[in-house]
Amino acid sequence: MPVSPLQKRLFLTILLGYWIACALYAIYTPAWQTPDEPAHYNYIRQLVEAGCCPRIEEGDWSSEYLAQLTSGRFAPELLGELESIQYEDHHPPLYYLLASLVYRLTNGDLILLRFFSLALGAGVVALSYLISRRLLPDQPHVALGVMALVAFLPQHLHMMSAVNNDALAELLVGLVLLWLLRYLDGDHAPIWQLGLLIGLALLTKLTIYFLALLAPLAIWLRWRRRDEGAIALLRTLAAYAGIALLIGGVWWLRNISVYGFPDMLGLAAHDRVVADQPRRADYIDEHGGGVYLAQMLGTTFRSFWGQFGWMALPLDQVLGGWIYRGFGLLTLAGVSGALLAMAKRGSAGDGRPRPSADGWLIMLAALLIVLLQFGYYNLEFQQWQGRYLFPALTPIACLLVNGADWWRERLLSRWGAARWLMPLALSGIFVLDLYLLARVIAPGLSYPL
Repeated sequence: MPVSPLQKRLFLTILLGYWIACALYAIYTPAWQTPDEPAHYNYIRQLVEAGCCPRIEEGDWSSEYLAQLTSGRFAPELLGELESIQYEDHHPPLYYLLASLVYRLTNGDLILLRFFSLALGAGVVALSYLISRRLLPDQPHVALGVMALVAFLPQHLHMMSAVNNDALAELLVGLVLLWLLRYLDGDHAPIWQLGLLIGLALLTKLTIYFLALLAPLAIWLRWRRRDEGAIALLRTLAAYAGIALLIGGVWWLRNISVYGFPDMLGLAAHDRVVADQPRRADYIDEHGGGVYLAQMLGTTFRSFWGQFGWMALPLDQVLGGWIYRGFGLLTLAGVSGALLAMAKRGSAGDGRPRPSADGWLIMLAALLIVLLQFGYYNLEFQQWQGRYLFPALTPIACLLVNGADWWRERLLSRWGAARWLMPLALSGIFVLDLYLLARVIAPGLSYPL
């Protein structure tokens, strides 16, 4: 895949734009005004002060105190019990162990810990380009568009500039997806690397455990194109699973010793602690299933693109509905174009699926599993937050940008240079990000002096 000087300049420009915008968000977003940031920060603090690893227990969650903090915009007089917010203590420890090094070096400086997330997020942005280039080697403009969308999507930028384990989780998703695409393309990719990456994912965040399912799918897809017996397939699967389970199993055994069998993930303990969260069944009993579905879909869509703070600032209440309508048009163009493009994809001349088709299958499988995860999260509690789809952000961006470019190709086919409009237009969201920070986030979430 040759890279032209123009592509290199655009790649570096987008990456630099991400660093600038994310740094400004890290500096000027008021303290604790991203979802769950105090709980993630306190996990790191506990590691430094008491060693690894904290356990989730009664008293780590107080809906009343959190309501006071968020409604009071984290006013200084309300912060006396901030250290008691510890409801993320059930999470796997890898991100927090790494962040604890920054905590020690900076004496727990919040902004510098945010910069640690920012740096991990830069890897997410770069990997989104490499992944989409693998999928669409003849369409570098689409890869740059994917990169721009991942870099500048407002809600994603908001999360990448905060203290949380999302950035490391998404970085590992990107590394695994890129490894799987290289593996499917026939590149040299030792299976121990996959086991190591999946093992690290198991130590990072539960929302990326779906990667453990993608790996066997990719191994099977490659095996079926080769003249190898079942023993070779089983040997490869065993090598991958053995390494991954050896790494992740350490954490699971720890959880069993702390919370008891079968709570190897700490989820049952977590659910007991946060038992007074709003529940799906209660909402449906009060408002009905139709209202529930409409509210869930609408809130999820808005918070995917931008609903800042602890879901306190939906943009239509601040800027009017035009901004979500614009994102809606992009979504409609992307989804419809992607469906039409996939309908035209065929098989190779020998009747076997092309490697690129297998790559798209992996991406679609990732998206489907993340969507199913989102539905599972909402079976008991109300968790209508679009950020829970961000583990599949690169597959989502690939579909949207490729689909929108399908329309561009048909409407502007006479002008070859028009293909660069997509990455340039999506990079323009950078300006929107700065506007939102200056006019919405900073004034709307700051405690009035």
